[in-house]
Amino acid sequence: MLMAGPGGRLGPRGFLTEEEKANMPKVTKELLLRILSYLKPYWLQFLLVFAAILLSAAVGLLPSIITGRIVDEALVGRNMELLIQLLLMAFVTLAVSEVIGVLESYINAWISQRIIFDMKNEMYDHLQHMPHSFFTSEKQGDIITRMNTDISGVSSVISGTLTSIVSNLATVVTTLVALFSMSWQLAIVGIIVIPLLILPTKSVGQTRWQLLNESQAKNDEMNQLINETLSVSGSLLVKLFTRERKEYRRFVQVNEEVTQLALKEQRSGKWFRVVMGMFTQIGPLLIYFAGGLLIIRNLDNSLTVGTITATVALINRLYRPVQSLLNLHVDFTRSMALFTRIFDYFDKENPIKTKTAGLRPNMKKAQIDFEHVAFSYQEDKPLLTDIHFTVPGGQMFAIVGPSGSGKSTVVNLIPRLYDVQSGKVSVAGADVRDIDLRYLRSAIGVVTQDSYLFNGTILDNLLYANEKASMDEVIAACKTANIYDFIQNQPEGFDTVVGNRGLKLSGGEKQRLSIARVILKNPKILILDEATSALDSISESSIQDALEYMMEGRTSIVIAHRLSTILKADRILVVKDGVIAEQGTHDELLEKDGVYRELYETQFRQILELEEDKNEDK
Repeated sequence: MLMAGPGGRLGPRGFLTEEEKANMPKVTKELLLRILSYLKPYWLQFLLVFAAILLSAAVGLLPSIITGRIVDEALVGRNMELLIQLLLMAFVTLAVSEVIGVLESYINAWISQRIIFDMKNEMYDHLQHMPHSFFTSEKQGDIITRMNTDISGVSSVISGTLTSIVSNLATVVTTLVALFSMSWQLAIVGIIVIPLLILPTKSVGQTRWQLLNESQAKNDEMNQLINETLSVSGSLLVKLFTRERKEYRRFVQVNEEVTQLALKEQRSGKWFRVVMGMFTQIGPLLIYFAGGLLIIRNLDNSLTVGTITATVALINRLYRPVQSLLNLHVDFTRSMALFTRIFDYFDKENPIKTKTAGLRPNMKKAQIDFEHVAFSYQEDKPLLTDIHFTVPGGQMFAIVGPSGSGKSTVVNLIPRLYDVQSGKVSVAGADVRDIDLRYLRSAIGVVTQDSYLFNGTILDNLLYANEKASMDEVIAACKTANIYDFIQNQPEGFDTVVGNRGLKLSGGEKQRLSIARVILKNPKILILDEATSALDSISESSIQDALEYMMEGRTSIVIAHRLSTILKADRILVVKDGVIAEQGTHDELLEKDGVYRELYETQFRQILELEEDKNEDK
């Protein structure tokens, strides 16, 4: 049986993978208590499950014991009436055992799903409040795995590991008590056979695991080859370089190796089942031999044929739970590893927190101050070293600079997507770290270069900014952003589904929707980070009035690459080498013959000339 190791490759039950061994969690009292804290709310249901398991284990003995009575009393005694009664009793006990099992499974599943429900809610809430840096550093696949796969795996821990331990222990204890109460001699004979079942299982299981591991590696190689050569780009490359024959030979070779490994694994599995089938019969045969010897030689006058039959049935009931208990350390290790991975995310702290009594200053025409701000994503690579400037309330500042100079990072410090490492960012005279975080962000509207839309309707995405907005307000915002005509031309109108990340729309359409969304938010402070980069000159000019309308009376910071936008700024900030290298108006900065003039000569003027040429052509 294969069992998924948390976050790793599939491994056989009874064996830990090399990855699992290397990442074996440290089991502490604190870890166990933390796990139990999730089980505690459902302690009553757990008691019912354990009671059902114990009752099922006890009732499960009865069919074997009744079998002994059938042989001794009904068959030997030639009592048909008693035979029918005993058969009915055996049927009833089997039915009761099954009903108890269904009840136990139902309660167990309910507990598992409720714990998963609680943990997913807690994890989602926790991740929602993690800083932006968490999502830029963590892989999205890892986040989804922790949220879904790992937490869902808790179900197998509770319904599998935990209850199976109790169930197996109950089965073993009750079976041993019954065996020794009927015949201690036969009980010992049956127990002696157990190592004969366990040792081959361990040995053959290890061999099969090695073969499976090799087979998985080869399958990965085959999948990689298929993915590379049969993808759109890969197949095009193969055709252009006429490498069809070479790639076919590679595939045949890998496919042959996968096939041979699969055959080896299947052969080992069949011989294993043959050997195990033989060993499982040794126990009953030895019991029949020992029982026959005791009866024939009159060594135990109390022993009957029915007792021997019942002992054989009970011994067969004992083997599987004993084997499961011997694998307990593997199941326990995997369970602890699973919880450790989940708790690792829960323990990630959010450094960007709102104060209990956060400030709520008046944000209308709020002044923005950067006071000797330093920031870096990596300690050994400073990005901003001494950013110092003031944006007076109600004015519009433009930020320009070479690629990678930290322009976006500067504006991201205002809504506290990141916190400064030294210095201070203030809005309306208050340090942003002292302002209520929700209040601060609700007062800031941001339009980024990468306009993100959820996979819903156009209306859903617009109302994300303001759920209480009326339809008239939505239409007005769309008209202002020059996107209303496009929406009206869609068959579904505002109910048009935009697709994952808005892929069904063009870049310009997505950006205009983002602008309309910010208009609906009606923020006090506006940040435009390359907000018109995905628009052509015609589209940009058509919504420039909308942007100017939005910026009127608002404190605004614009990161732009188009000179037409930069020229409208009250002041231009030039970021280079972690500082504000220059600041002033367009004419003032050109006269300085510095960084801005270099940017103007290499970037802005070229873009301006291209736009003028396009306009002349039209």
